Amino acid sequence: MRAMQRWAGALGLLLPLWAGAGPFELGVAPSRFELTAKAGARVGQSLTLQNVSDQPADVAVRTLDWNMTPEGGISYSEELRAGSCRPWVTLERRRLTLGSRARGSYRFQVDIPPDAPRGECRFMIALEGAEPAATSKLGSDGAAVSLPVSGRIAIAVYIAVNGAQPKLEVENLSTQPVRGRRLPTVTITNKGDAHGRLDGALDATDARGQKFELVPDASPLLPGQTRTLAFTARTNVANQKLDEPAFPIQASGRLDWENGSFKVEAEFK
Repeated sequence: MRAMQRWAGALGLLLPLWAGAGPFELGVAPSRFELTAKAGARVGQSLTLQNVSDQPADVAVRTLDWNMTPEGGISYSEELRAGSCRPWVTLERRRLTLGSRARGSYRFQVDIPPDAPRGECRFMIALEGAEPAATSKLGSDGAAVSLPVSGRIAIAVYIAVNGAQPKLEVENLSTQPVRGRRLPTVTITNKGDAHGRLDGALDATDARGQKFELVPDASPLLPGQTRTLAFTARTNVANQKLDEPAFPIQASGRLDWENGSFKVEAEFK
């Protein structure tokens, strides 16, 4: 089993999906779990929580179903979706309180049914401010209106059951507009039965001779999805300023994924 260990969520910052607000100031590690299990197994894991506020933190915990669109948008559901594995999940408790600057752990377990088919169990553990804070906003008549605001940190849990694996294939390399910018992109299809991610970097040179790396978006590709992922330009020289790359861009190297890699030789025009 593998858990990605890093801190997330300090000062209400959400990792991976939703932004927090109000006095909900909680650090959580790890930011996601990527695990494997067989049918009939019990999987137990723990979160480490850190209240970074000078005030006690009253936290509510629940699970959520979620999905990602090909464009990278997230939808989530409190209702059980078809095929949800959330009934397999047992949470340690539904509410907890962390004192000022206190640190603690929170445990959950997943009991895989003996007849569970091969596939990926995927859900979120949502930690939320149990009591919404009030924030002021001007109404249409200019009067101050008090609105409830809650923070949320969502931790993704993936469990590959009975050997489920991603199978990524490159469909296309091109240049496309992304959030108002023209960027190199790669279109990937996941033909497997578990999520996958791209890793690695391409060595690149732009029309001015500027050298840099192109790093792919590492957000998940869910089973059956085809997504177009943007590359980000990154300098690999300390303290070097990287100007906006000029097209065309020549790129070569390998893009890695969980079970292999792709050799890339491309010109982004």
